[in-house]
Amino acid sequence: MTSLPQTLPASTAAPLRGGPTLAWGVLAPGMIANAFVGTLHANTDQRVIAVASRSSERASRFAAAHGIDNWYDSYEALVTDPAVDIVYIASPHSEHRTLALLAIAAGKHVLVEKPIGTTAAEAREVAEAAEAAGVFAMEAMWSRFLPQTTVINSLLADGVLGDVQLVTADFGGKPAFDPSSRIFDPTLGGGALLDLGIYPVWFAHFVLGTPTDITATGTLAATGVDGQTSLVLDGDEGAQALLSTSLFVQTTAEARIFGTRARIEIDPLFLMPGSFALVGPDGGELLWRDESGLEGRDGLAWQAASVAREISEGRTQSALHPLRRSIAVLETIDEARRQVRAIGAPPQG
Repeated sequence: MTSLPQTLPASTAAPLRGGPTLAWGVLAPGMIANAFVGTLHANTDQRVIAVASRSSERASRFAAAHGIDNWYDSYEALVTDPAVDIVYIASPHSEHRTLALLAIAAGKHVLVEKPIGTTAAEAREVAEAAEAAGVFAMEAMWSRFLPQTTVINSLLADGVLGDVQLVTADFGGKPAFDPSSRIFDPTLGGGALLDLGIYPVWFAHFVLGTPTDITATGTLAATGVDGQTSLVLDGDEGAQALLSTSLFVQTTAEARIFGTRARIEIDPLFLMPGSFALVGPDGGELLWRDESGLEGRDGLAWQAASVAREISEGRTQSALHPLRRSIAVLETIDEARRQVRAIGAPPQG
């Protein structure tokens, strides 16, 4: 019987302080931008120096709340500010491509909230534009940069789990139904898969790579967006991922990786800073816990520190979350959405 290692590998997450510093601009200040800027200023050496919104009131209020010197009431004004090194795009999904292309055309590096586009085709367009312009571009899949994920990556690379045969992950919530909200409005890129399901789909790609076959079933919301989806992703040599996402129920947001020698159990919420257990075949386990003190969306800080380091080293893509992975994840979501839409809306009444 294979025993567990004596210790777990060290995290290779980017240091939050002491590294290169960028001057950031923020487009579309909302809830996620508020969390991102808050943790950057509290926990890293990165600094946001400008913010832009189509609403001057929103831009000025956000700037005042975060101690940002410059605010603009147009996106064009921010992306042409020569003091801005990189633009963080936090708009609704439907605007990610447009605003990314705007910033890239102005010669700015970009960090684009997930999904980087509403389709794989949009993601390819952003990737091609960034490559042509010679600027850095990345989707803000912050969970990839958490310390726990770097440790899990080392365990997978070292073969500690043996042959990985099964991955399970879920993420669902129950937002109040508002047909005009970005969650439920199809014109804003609404639906569970693009908003929440991208996390378990990304996790399956991270562990197993691009699937060879995709099977999805689900239910549409009243607005026609995917409201709940279950997926089976088939990988090489029989490995599978069983995933689910929902706008109808709150799920536990757990993730598991099952190998022939050991398994990893990630505590909820698996996408945020937390803990996991490496469990052996005899039930013995090694526990890993994030001791940084950062909780919840404070963990957005690690992706920013990593981006700053990679740009300082002359890279135009992330080594940990390259654009080809963002595109592959969206290809999976494209196909899952197609299959769910084909099922049709549930009977009314």
